[in-house]
Amino acid sequence: MAADDGDWWFCLKHMKVEHGPGCPGKDRMGPYESESAAAAALTLARERNEAWRRDNADD
Repeated sequence: MAADDGDWWFCLKHMKVEHGPGCPGKDRMGPYESESAAAAALTLARERNEAWRRDNADD
């Protein structure tokens, strides 16, 4: 399977990267453009959540 023939996802149920069809959408984050971006899904979500908390702490 070529790297450009579908979307990449991060499966929250299995805690791993998936390519193309896989677990149900309710169990996945994405789609991402690359395997490495999908692998970083939890880190990106954590960073965004922390930024949101900082931005809203002043309210």
